Amino acid sequence: MSFGVEEFDEPTRPLYSRTRRRALQVVVSIAVLALVLPGILITWVTQVQTAQYACQIATAYYAPGALGSTARFEITNSAVFGWNCYAEIASQEDFFVAHLGVIPGAPRLVPLTGS
Repeated sequence: MSFGVEEFDEPTRPLYSRTRRRALQVVVSIAVLALVLPGILITWVTQVQTAQYACQIATAYYAPGALGSTARFEITNSAVFGWNCYAEIASQEDFFVAHLGVIPGAPRLVPLTGS
């Protein structure tokens, strides 16, 4: 039993209509976003909380008289790219306390004096 080439020709019209293909593209795009977006949001929230806690520790060590602390993600300066900690001092601008890195973690607390 042999088959002729003419039996396997491409159909002249598409298998699915343009509307159905567009609907499938939208559904797949929404499904991919639903899988990826929660991971991105959880990662960002975890980094914000870790940076805030690390900044509080660094501020308590380096600037014990500060009113508060703020951790910010900065991309403008390549020398301190990532999370940076600033202390809020009463009559001054925010005082740079520590660089926490791109992925924040426990700050390296180096003694300020040689003793």
